Amino acid sequence: MPRQGLFLSLDGIDGTGKSTQCRLLAEYLRAAGHDVISCVDPGGTPLGQELRRILLLGRHALSPNCEALLFMASRAQLVAEVIRPALDAGRIVVSDRYLLANVVYQGHAGGLGVDQLWQVGALSTMGIEPDLTFVLDLPLEIALVRRGRPADRMESRPRDYHERVRQGFLAEVKRRPDRRILVDATPGVEEIQAEIRRHVEAILARRESP
Repeated sequence: MPRQGLFLSLDGIDGTGKSTQCRLLAEYLRAAGHDVISCVDPGGTPLGQELRRILLLGRHALSPNCEALLFMASRAQLVAEVIRPALDAGRIVVSDRYLLANVVYQGHAGGLGVDQLWQVGALSTMGIEPDLTFVLDLPLEIALVRRGRPADRMESRPRDYHERVRQGFLAEVKRRPDRRILVDATPGVEEIQAEIRRHVEAILARRESP
């Protein structure tokens, strides 16, 4: 029987420390003997990196629909080149953001149709969705302080936009509690990582049991 891959993603508003948690989780799983690949969405491929620069650092005025579809295009290439081959090979994929972010940022916060974005997203992902998504949550005031770097194009949007982003993540967690886990990001890095690891170890244990 071929090995079964495992797809994990981390998401949340900017400043919650998700990129650090992605790195620590991947390192932990590798140390435990698992074959792990890490990726970032948008990005992760040569085309994806070009689209990431346009989306986060570019000076083009993008319509909401154009912005959403550029994110989808980057993800489609990431799935085709990186995620699907890794899962087919039985590897563990740890992704810094995925389709959920698209739905929240351009849908809940940006005004596009949430259900439409999920439908278009199914095309961009070839139907591949994470086995577990960890949504790191912080009050906006704390997240803005923790970000600790100059804001990119998305991060520089008004405060009310980012509050809608946070509320969008909370709403989407409630829609799929079987696959999305809300993680309080106010404790220290090690405590957050320990909680994430507990959930990952549980799903790995279930898969290894007869």
